[in-house]
Amino acid sequence: MTSAARPDISAGGNGKSCCTPSRQPLAGTGTDGREHRASAAPSPSPHEDVQLTGGTFGMGDAFGEGYPADGETPVHEVYLDAFRIDAAAVTTSMFAAFVRDTGYRTEAEQYGSSAVFHLLSTSSGADVLGADAGAPWWLNIRGADWAHPTGPASQWEDFPDHPVVHVSHNDASAYCAWAGRRLPTEAEWEHAARGGLDGKRYAWGDELTPGGEHRCNIWQGSFPKTNTRDDGHLGTAPVRTFPPNGYGLYEMAGNVWEWCNDWFLPKYYRNSPVGNPQGPTIGAGRVMRGGSYLCHDSYCNRYRVAARTSNTPESSSGNCGFRTVALA
Repeated sequence: MTSAARPDISAGGNGKSCCTPSRQPLAGTGTDGREHRASAAPSPSPHEDVQLTGGTFGMGDAFGEGYPADGETPVHEVYLDAFRIDAAAVTTSMFAAFVRDTGYRTEAEQYGSSAVFHLLSTSSGADVLGADAGAPWWLNIRGADWAHPTGPASQWEDFPDHPVVHVSHNDASAYCAWAGRRLPTEAEWEHAARGGLDGKRYAWGDELTPGGEHRCNIWQGSFPKTNTRDDGHLGTAPVRTFPPNGYGLYEMAGNVWEWCNDWFLPKYYRNSPVGNPQGPTIGAGRVMRGGSYLCHDSYCNRYRVAARTSNTPESSSGNCGFRTVALA
């Protein structure tokens, strides 16, 4: 990162250049960098849940297409109890209600900047604090946050039905505490994403564009300079833009990465418990699932339903959001 203030973002290797940049915790604000300002009393919930009956499914990559370092194998049997999950990702308007009710300040606001993809940035000059050395398409933009998704000149009101972005895992957890909900476990997320199609590559089957139809918001063209927008979108799409999967869940592939509750450990699947796995007790970051509008199979095919990656809990970017699960 070329910012004189701090080395905030780094995309890293292992094919993660299209994923989400990482940053280090803020000094002097505790181990996770948060200001704890979320209310414990939730406002009326706007969440539209899908009830899943639970049961057993095969979790993991059945095609051998994942990055070895991601630990998508072996395929292993998982049993889940019934749960209720958001039909779509949490939107900016939903997150705005949380902020209005609590006065919560996200970590991007506390840092004063967040990562914006270069073709989406509406900033220039001094507001561009630098580009990631390993992934220069990620710009560290002063004033970019959930309410200003492409830079300080942008406004969330222009994207009310888009998934909220520039939220860290810590921010998503704070929202959940306010809403009386929680983040899904990684196993719950994959079970929901599969939509009843066990062992398939995508949330809708094995073909990326069945009958020539785009089923998700990912990159088309030559990354990182030319997106042909064949699917209709350069950045995020409004939730419920693409057809739902077999369980009635929208955008379980592409659009934005979604935080899960689990810590990330590549070797976890080797000894994962069968019943309601909660993930490892330690890890280098928190699990993210689903891929984003920057994914393409030429360099990052993590929009497959078994694909997984991670980031540090305080990191944020313009392509990562979340959905929630109802408390039992």
